[in-house]
Amino acid sequence: MDASAAACATASAAASAAAGATASAAASVDAGAADAARIDALLPQTQCTRCGYPGCLPYASAVAAGEAEINQCPPGGSATIQALAELLGREFLPLNPANGLESPPHVAFIDEERCIGCARCLAPCPVDAIVGAAKYLHTVLADRCTGCELCLAPCPVDCIEMRPSAAPVPAAPVPAAPLPAFNRRRYEAHSARLAAQAEERRKELAAMKAGAVSASRMPVP
Repeated sequence: MDASAAACATASAAASAAAGATASAAASVDAGAADAARIDALLPQTQCTRCGYPGCLPYASAVAAGEAEINQCPPGGSATIQALAELLGREFLPLNPANGLESPPHVAFIDEERCIGCARCLAPCPVDAIVGAAKYLHTVLADRCTGCELCLAPCPVDCIEMRPSAAPVPAAPVPAAPLPAFNRRRYEAHSARLAAQAEERRKELAAMKAGAVSASRMPVP
C-alpha cells in the first residue's frame, strides 16, 4: 500500500471512529434523558428546591447522571426513595436530614388580617397557587398548593403559615398519580409565563434602547 492509500485508509478509520463516538454519545444522552424522565415521574413535583436543585426535573437529571443521591426529596419521603431505589436498582437510603424532614402534606395559609398586599409571595410560588395583586388581599388556592414553603421567606409580615392538608394524597408517588402530574403541568405553565414575561421585557428594553440611540443621532435644532 502506497503512502496515499495509507493516508486515505487512516482518514477513513478516523472518520468512522468519530462517527461511532458521536453516535455513542448521542445514545448516551438519549438514555440519560429517558432515565431522568422516569425518575421525574416518581417525584411529587412540589418544586420545593429542598433537594438542592431548582426543581424536580433538574434533581431527576442529577440522579440519572449519578450526581445526586436518591434520598434528597423530603416531600416524597421514604416512599419516593423506595420507588427510586427499585427503579434504578440501588440500595434504599434513609432521607438525608440535610435536605429536611419527612412530614405529612401541608398547604400554605394567608392570614387575611395581617396581609398587606405586598405581592412578594406571588412570584416564588412555582404553581401559581397564590392569587392577588399589589395592595390587595392575597389568598392561597389550597387545591393547587404543593406545600413547597417558598412563599414563607419573602413575606415581610409573616402572615403565611403552613397547615396540614385536608386533601388526600397517594400513599406512594407513581407515574400515573394525578397529583404529581397536575403539579407538573402547573409548574410548566408557571415557567412558560415567566419566560414570556422576560422575553416581553427584553423586547421593551431593546425598543427603548433603540429609541434612545435614534434620538441621540438627531441633529440639534
